[in-house]
Amino acid sequence: MPHIHTAPGQHDITVSAYIVRLDAQQSRCLVHMHKKLGKLMQAGGHVELSETPWAAIVHELREETGYTVDNLHILQPTAKPVQVHNAVIHPVPVLFNTHKISDDHYHTDLCYAFTTTNDPTEKIGDGESDDLRWCTLAELRQLRDSGVALADSVGIYEAILEQFLPVFHSVEARLYSTDEPNDAGHLQ
Repeated sequence: MPHIHTAPGQHDITVSAYIVRLDAQQSRCLVHMHKKLGKLMQAGGHVELSETPWAAIVHELREETGYTVDNLHILQPTAKPVQVHNAVIHPVPVLFNTHKISDDHYHTDLCYAFTTTNDPTEKIGDGESDDLRWCTLAELRQLRDSGVALADSVGIYEAILEQFLPVFHSVEARLYSTDEPNDAGHLQ
């Protein structure tokens, strides 16, 4: 999706999916070759005006990786989702950052960390990069050092593997809904 905000100094909200495969001796991280940037990076994209960040990550996962929330777990600070009356609860990103895209445009990115031991069940969307790679952290660092992988993507994968994975809970991603709140009330 193109940038929503195009005036100088404006920010688009984006979402990123950092997926870690845990079924081998070494954890492996999923990256894809971004068609416009020509660099390996995590999956993700813009949050459209008509969707929540969680709905955006669900559709970006499917389009760019073939994964659905049924195939994934998400790292969360608590073992089960919090329940709140009159609201749909979304998972907590492991990181929330703002970065410069050009001299006068920014992305504020919600970074979600997922784990899996499964292959994706869907096909990658039409027009999406089909250059997906599972890399160990050492391989990602080499790709970063050679200029093939985005340094920020590698740094966030480092934080996920070294800091978040050991202390966060792995929760079924399908427990979180993309539905709109079904109660007409407001939060009290």
